[in-house]
Amino acid sequence: MVKARKFVLANLFKGEPKVDDFRIEEEELPPLLDGQILCETEYISVDPYQRGFTHRYKVGATMIGSQVFWLRVARIVESRSPQHPAGWHVVGTWGWRDRTVVDPTPAPDDILPLMLVPDYRDLPMSLAVGVLGMPGASAYFGLLNICHPKPGEVVVGSGAAGAVGSIVGQIARIKGCKVIGIAGSDQKVKCLKEELGFHHAFNCKTANMDKALKEAAPDGVDVYFDNVGGEQSSAVIANMRQGGRISVCGCISVYNETKVAMAPVVQMHMVGKELVLEGFMVIRWLDQWDKAFLEMAQWIKKGKLKYREAVAEGFENTPKAFIGMLRGENLGKAAVKV
Repeated sequence: MVKARKFVLANLFKGEPKVDDFRIEEEELPPLLDGQILCETEYISVDPYQRGFTHRYKVGATMIGSQVFWLRVARIVESRSPQHPAGWHVVGTWGWRDRTVVDPTPAPDDILPLMLVPDYRDLPMSLAVGVLGMPGASAYFGLLNICHPKPGEVVVGSGAAGAVGSIVGQIARIKGCKVIGIAGSDQKVKCLKEELGFHHAFNCKTANMDKALKEAAPDGVDVYFDNVGGEQSSAVIANMRQGGRISVCGCISVYNETKVAMAPVVQMHMVGKELVLEGFMVIRWLDQWDKAFLEMAQWIKKGKLKYREAVAEGFENTPKAFIGMLRGENLGKAAVKV
């Protein structure tokens, strides 16, 4: 029998998750049936949305998460699926596990079906949970398909140094926009401006948001990509131009809160400036992901799009990486190399 390890919830989160809220359990995996494959995890993705969805789970549930399985080097240790031979790379949503028996046939209720990873040649496989995975798709479609940025427009992104925000700003720059990033530390602000090509960036913890926005965009903001919510988003909305567009990807500011904080009223700006606000789930464009990833892979190879990764080593360190990501300790995509 093949043994697997998995992280389960030992306690329901109260505020910020703690390491002892997780527990490793071991289990024996069943023999493969026809059509199934056995996968070994290479990278586990840790993302803010995982915190947002944990209220749906009970103690003892496997911690959710998207994983990359490096199948090329004995990672599919058994396969009874001719369409999925050993050596292929796949992405799936089976939680924080180091081994998994998978039926590749999509089920009717699958939110995100098993996906094959294209051969990106010399690009790292970890990008399949980053810029060439769900975070990259969120940035690409959430910006381009909802906000439709035009050359010369001003684009602001919150959580700008994170997995999604750092890609949003660079895509906006590629499209000819003036890009402003909001981040949570001076180090991140420096990275945004000096490494990722943002035109302006500031630290939301120390800057006067209204003053900083008026200085960086005196004529107002056209597009806002929101990963954070809260007071900083209210400040951006108050500084938007007539007909501005807002894409809402997440609300990191409240994921750890037991009581949602009050924020300034924005409806007067929404009405008076005829702003458009739209939230999204990136699976809306699932049938277009491959095309987007191919385009972004070319941007990476041409030096137009850069990526940052914060990769922790070791399966047992997954909770620490998750907690650190929620605290904003990472630059770019946070992941764990199993």
